[in-house]
Amino acid sequence: MMLQQHFLAGALMIVLLCGTSAQAGDDAAASTVATRVDAAAVYPLAILPFQERGADVKQMGVKVTDLLFVNLASNPDMFLVDREDLQKLLDEQELSASGLVNQSQAAQLGQLTGAKILVTGSVLQVGEKLYVVAKIMGTETSRVVGKSVKGDIDDELDGLVEHLAGDVATVITERGGELVAKPVTHVDRLAILKKALGNSTRPTLTIDIPERHIGQVTSDPAAETEIALFCTELGFKVLDTTANKTDADILLVGEGFTQFAARHGSLVSVRARLELKAVDRETGEILAIDRQTSMGVGLAEQIASKSALQEAAAKIAERLLPAITVSKKSKRAKKKAK
Repeated sequence: MMLQQHFLAGALMIVLLCGTSAQAGDDAAASTVATRVDAAAVYPLAILPFQERGADVKQMGVKVTDLLFVNLASNPDMFLVDREDLQKLLDEQELSASGLVNQSQAAQLGQLTGAKILVTGSVLQVGEKLYVVAKIMGTETSRVVGKSVKGDIDDELDGLVEHLAGDVATVITERGGELVAKPVTHVDRLAILKKALGNSTRPTLTIDIPERHIGQVTSDPAAETEIALFCTELGFKVLDTTANKTDADILLVGEGFTQFAARHGSLVSVRARLELKAVDRETGEILAIDRQTSMGVGLAEQIASKSALQEAAAKIAERLLPAITVSKKSKRAKKKAK
């Protein structure tokens, strides 16, 4: 931890000394640091409601959930998903009553919140004993690690949950790599997409994804660039947004948002949400629609924003491009049959 602090402090000093005359170099250095930090140690975390099991534990589930959030939020190594955003999503998915999630729901929550790890559990009464059990789950892998604390039914929850929060934090920092899927590189995603697309005919595309960073000016479209990069490398013909759209088969349109999430020492975390749909230019039919939330971490807020949008765009590309290719191929076959 001390070595990491020295490394980040050194990187930050370099950025400050270079000045505006080397802005491009600063951005590249900050981007590299952000990538290393994100890949090595940052696991966005969402805390779901705890269940209650026992006659004398009513309302304890809510208290445990609140106390666990407070304890973990005060830990500089933890990156938590905003509670209001999470609660809104839980209400939409009808999960707020129980806090129970299965494998597919965990993956969906990860996709929609950017969380790579979920923490939920139970408050359990057994005789005169009280157990608080936490389940720590990877959203992409469904791997689970359990932790628990035990006390008397009359014990104060503060101490028990503080102990549990320490155990949960230790699991995430020491075993997070087991719970979270290994980072997928651009080359890996490209190989996966090439295999999925095969020799199918690639439609001609236009891509238009405006972006907005709440509270700051967005300098360039990171998500649009990332999607365009994948498309061109996969053999799609991509038209510039200034070109005549009637020459395109499919219009990829959407919008990206980024927002400051938290500051952890010298690091800044940013949450990004990207929404994208593929529209048949000729008929106006929506062929596919997708959305993704991701977290970015870096020394600078703007760099973290770009990193989060690029990650969201890459994940959407992996799902959307095969879908629109199959859809367009099917429409061509039906047209020929007529």
